[in-house]
Amino acid sequence: MSTSSLPYWPKGVPRTLSLPQVPLTHYVQVAAERFPNKPAVIFCGSTLSYATLHARVDALAGYLTHRLGVQRGDRVLLMSQNCPQYVAAYYGIMRAGAVVVPVNAMCTPSEIRYYLQDSGARVAMVAQELLPLVMPLLQPADANVGANALQAVLVHAYSEGLPAQPASDEVPDEVPDVVLALRQWTEAPGLHGLEEAIAQALPAPAEHPRSDDLCVLPYTSGTTGHPKGCMHTHATVLASNMAAQVWRSMHMDSVFLAVAPLFHMLGMQGGLNVPITLGATVVMLPRWHAASAARLIEQHRVTTWSAPPAMLIDFFASPAAAQRDLSSLSTLAGGGAAMPETVANLLQTRFGITYNEAYGMTETASFLLGNPPARGKRQCLGVITPGVDARIVDPETLRELPVGEVGELVTHGAQLMRGYWLNEQANQSSFFELDGQMFFRTGDLASVDEEGYFFMRDRLKRMVNVSGFKVWPAEVENTLYEHPAVHEACVIAVPDDKRGENVMALLVLKPAFQGKVTEQAVIDWSREQMAAYKTPRIVRFVATLPKSGTGKILWRQLQEQERARLAAPSVPNIP
Repeated sequence: MSTSSLPYWPKGVPRTLSLPQVPLTHYVQVAAERFPNKPAVIFCGSTLSYATLHARVDALAGYLTHRLGVQRGDRVLLMSQNCPQYVAAYYGIMRAGAVVVPVNAMCTPSEIRYYLQDSGARVAMVAQELLPLVMPLLQPADANVGANALQAVLVHAYSEGLPAQPASDEVPDEVPDVVLALRQWTEAPGLHGLEEAIAQALPAPAEHPRSDDLCVLPYTSGTTGHPKGCMHTHATVLASNMAAQVWRSMHMDSVFLAVAPLFHMLGMQGGLNVPITLGATVVMLPRWHAASAARLIEQHRVTTWSAPPAMLIDFFASPAAAQRDLSSLSTLAGGGAAMPETVANLLQTRFGITYNEAYGMTETASFLLGNPPARGKRQCLGVITPGVDARIVDPETLRELPVGEVGELVTHGAQLMRGYWLNEQANQSSFFELDGQMFFRTGDLASVDEEGYFFMRDRLKRMVNVSGFKVWPAEVENTLYEHPAVHEACVIAVPDDKRGENVMALLVLKPAFQGKVTEQAVIDWSREQMAAYKTPRIVRFVATLPKSGTGKILWRQLQEQERARLAAPSVPNIP
């Protein structure tokens, strides 16, 4: 889609961007030089200045390099709730020239093992409550350990970043106990304290990484049951980052609320990379809590918040939203699911806030399409943003389709990943050449109107969107087949008023287990096997699953039947 045919392109926004040829770590150093005493991160009563953040990042990079033998290009796993230590670890890994492997804090040991083995990470940085999940995988370096084994873990307690006597209004009762918990781990071979590592103040490598070096390897669940690592460089992440800044008029004095998990691309960009690149201030919550978010917006005059619709529905349904002064909010943006019309109307009429819907993927470092801030359309993916080319093509022939027709959304742009990690088969099926450029197949069925606005219509690939987290049914089905009672499984997406969609599993039990196992027992078992957002919220036992002539389960037919049977609940009332 050419920008020349877009009548509502935002004024003052260039059609293409002059992208900087520097790494993300460059901006930590620059912000420390420009604003040394400015708060970079505000968290539960603690304030981390840019000067201190820069020093911590360099010290961690030095420790990784000189003590743990991390070299340029090595992968380092990072798993934690939102906190200042996460910020330092994220940039410290990059400053060492290594690659961040961000892992969902809800992952199970088997999932963590897969990420370690697939990425080849030998070092992990984790929060102390997650340490029990990682310790069984730790094998300190010796003559009997393979090169790809986890050899060292850097661990932190959130409380180590809190002031000794925080102000009572900064650490309210709703702060999770896990954040206030004191250091609890004991020394063990291969285990290193993050604060002790920083205290050594070892020098960081003389050179920063290059802009085209890999910097982050986020995993997206696979259609075949195996998660795939998305290879992002400093340049691809910055391309998305810079486009979002320009599109939404963000600047150095913006104040960002970081609530979306930093291990997810929405939170990683909107609550971490974008504000740090600007030299802005991040007000951070460890976990979602509506009343705390409202208090912090009022207290710190938050201007910018990126959040999925499910979070905002919960927020504006909270009494705190009506009791606090939210007038500082100028940018409320996000994606992952369509904002319900009733909620969007209430935000505009009651709070004077327009939700800026956008579209992106892990593969595109988040920001790709966006609604023009001054002229958005409801339940719309938006238009192309600077430097992006997006088309609608026939999924079979890959021929471009005319305006209004439904086809697969494909895209090309500077924020597009360099490919899937060690997965040439996935690369071959996901990329193709069009007009001399490599385009990525999103797997989403969409259409574009005569004004250049894209609208989601359906999915080419089977996927469940749970509060912005992608869940691929094949991955969940593979796990369910490990249950001794399950003979056949089909996982589908059903609507949910707050989460967007829920995971539902239709199961045929083996004869020996019929009447001896309950749906709730399967749900409970699933919670122990996979991350919470992947776990089926609904399980239903059926006698048979319909199949095609070739024996394939007719998942789409089942999904349509269940969506009709389970009418979506109404959107909660906003007081």
